[in-house]
Amino acid sequence: MKKCVIIGSGLGGLSCGCILAKNGYEVTVLEQGNQIGGCLQCFHRSDVVFDTGMHYIGSADKGQTLNTILHFLGVDENCKLASLDRTGYDIISYGGEHYRFANGKEAFINSLAEHFPKNRDELERYYDLIGLVAQSSPMHSLNRHVDLNVHAEYQMRSVDEVIDSIVSDPVLRQVLVGILPLYAGEKGHTPFSTHALIFDFYNQSAFRIVGGSSLVADSLANNIRKMGGQVLTCHKVQKIECNDTEATGVITADGERFAADLIISAIHPTNTIELIDSHLIRPAYRRRLLDIRNTTSAFTVYLKFKKDTVPYMNSNLYYYRNDSVWQCEDYQDASWPKCLLYMHFCHEDHPKYAQTGEILTYMDFKEMEPWLGTQIGRRGNSYQEFKRRKAEKVIDALEAEIPGIRNSIESYYTSTPLTYLDYTGTPNGSMYGMAKDVNTLGTGSVSCRTNIPNLLLTGQSITSHGMLGVLAGSLVTCSEVLTMDEIFSQLGV
Repeated sequence: MKKCVIIGSGLGGLSCGCILAKNGYEVTVLEQGNQIGGCLQCFHRSDVVFDTGMHYIGSADKGQTLNTILHFLGVDENCKLASLDRTGYDIISYGGEHYRFANGKEAFINSLAEHFPKNRDELERYYDLIGLVAQSSPMHSLNRHVDLNVHAEYQMRSVDEVIDSIVSDPVLRQVLVGILPLYAGEKGHTPFSTHALIFDFYNQSAFRIVGGSSLVADSLANNIRKMGGQVLTCHKVQKIECNDTEATGVITADGERFAADLIISAIHPTNTIELIDSHLIRPAYRRRLLDIRNTTSAFTVYLKFKKDTVPYMNSNLYYYRNDSVWQCEDYQDASWPKCLLYMHFCHEDHPKYAQTGEILTYMDFKEMEPWLGTQIGRRGNSYQEFKRRKAEKVIDALEAEIPGIRNSIESYYTSTPLTYLDYTGTPNGSMYGMAKDVNTLGTGSVSCRTNIPNLLLTGQSITSHGMLGVLAGSLVTCSEVLTMDEIFSQLGV
């Protein structure tokens, strides 16, 4: 059996481990922290649970792409899904109006056409283009025979450029990009293809994971163990060993060595190259990775509600406080937060009341400078006061949109970009890793292959973020050793 060592136990690492274990590899997943899962992690406070990253998923109805992949990985049997409201899984609050995104073409167009009756034809063209671009991605559509030129074209055109060329109404333009926080979209930078894949993913179907996304991580880890592999926590990889031609193994912080025929790094690419001291990784490659921008960071407020006071919200609310949904990542203290993403946690089947909720907004990592180099729990009173002040501003903003919500909050907890950095290792606590940018195509993209032939990369910076993006990337990474034909054959497509 060939030995495969995987660095990092996020969704990318665990899914690669599961695929390769199914194909005869002896898999060892090494996680530096004491909890697996990366962005799939949940945490408990006061007998309630909070998600940290994977708040809802899409395309999980029978026969859809994510459903097919989860079934292949053996996860679908262990995770129960709760469908979001199909008449409005996402609600965009902009300019004093609420706009509902409904699942499916006809329902989506009809819902928005109630507000924009003169723009029905434009909504048709927008929706059809979304489908065309989504279907041009082999991994998103699970179709080997696609027109890659379509996907390439819309990787070179920004979201705002494309939508402005289709849609004439300035308000509708804003509404259609109201899901920007799902990919930290930037005007003039983010490719339309990124928007199209994310929109299509959720518009096919949208679900929350009952009990939290950590169940996905636990299921993948258990499946690896059942196939003879191991998933080890508190094993921080300090070095990737190489000879003159390839990688030979990894060394952990406590000096333990794990020999490997294949190494897959599921951590951020710049963190990966810091582990390598070899002529096989050229200085130009190192510099190129370091020059790629990362997406913005986030501040999150985790709400515990008083018992039976907040009806469970079966939708996600995107609330914009200014006249534009763009550039919410650019702010002064007085204007922050410019936007909120507010969601409830699904703790059981068909809950009547929510136990917990989360409010997510952008935060510049520069605000963390006073506490750089500090550790969790040891950042001092100034950090606690900073978080309290910011949380109160976020709750005030939500109160303006949902009057009375503050009185239903029993307690709250917070996370900053530093928290995200500590738990995921992503530079600057970036929400979605390396930014996709139409202005840096070629130099701004990272392949799963490296100059070290048996060192591969996976994770949200390689293809795309989110559950489907990362899993698609894992399929691409594993196809380097199994072939793409074999991957599609095992998926049964």
